[in-house]
Amino acid sequence: MSLITNKRSIMTLFSNKVCPYSHRVRIVLAEKGVVAESVEVDLNNKPNELYELNPYGTVPTLVDRDLVLYESNIILEYLEERFPHPPLMPVYPVARARNRLMMLRVDRDWYSLVKDISHASDKATAEKARKELYDSLLSVAPVFGDSPYFLSEEFTLVDCSLAALLWRLPALGINLPADQGKPIIAYAEKLFKRESFQASLSDAEREMRS
Repeated sequence: MSLITNKRSIMTLFSNKVCPYSHRVRIVLAEKGVVAESVEVDLNNKPNELYELNPYGTVPTLVDRDLVLYESNIILEYLEERFPHPPLMPVYPVARARNRLMMLRVDRDWYSLVKDISHASDKATAEKARKELYDSLLSVAPVFGDSPYFLSEEFTLVDCSLAALLWRLPALGINLPADQGKPIIAYAEKLFKRESFQASLSDAEREMRS
């Protein structure tokens, strides 16, 4: 493994152009102003190099000199510690713990349903997950309007994760109602206008909203 990583003098991100987990890492890189070499991975034909770096062959995979990281939340927290400015986590331990818990809930409650929609073996399963995600988002819609960002006065890693998810809603067949979904729609548009978010988008992701 060291022979492979030592060939790379800059940070490298193995990513997929439509993977939401890859996307949120790209958002954080852009937010931090970090330049990383991007290696596009075809999920149906993964390169041997990826498996040599990451035994699971998953994306995103980040290579920073002799360090190899996988699983997006681990990568996000590493980038936050490696490049502390601008900060994307609260300063105090209690607030940081709550932030981490919220990221876990976003993954378990919402990203899991995105997976079910995208990889369902039949239409009924996909439709069930689609309805669950739709209903779950609307059930907490007022929360999106309570603070400038999601349960926070500042833009955080939670917002990075939510931005990648919310961008995909139309492609997932989910269109929020203008009335009940207004706080979510306004929140999402605020995130989408950020320079870092626009810089993070792949061509395929742009087409999701074209």
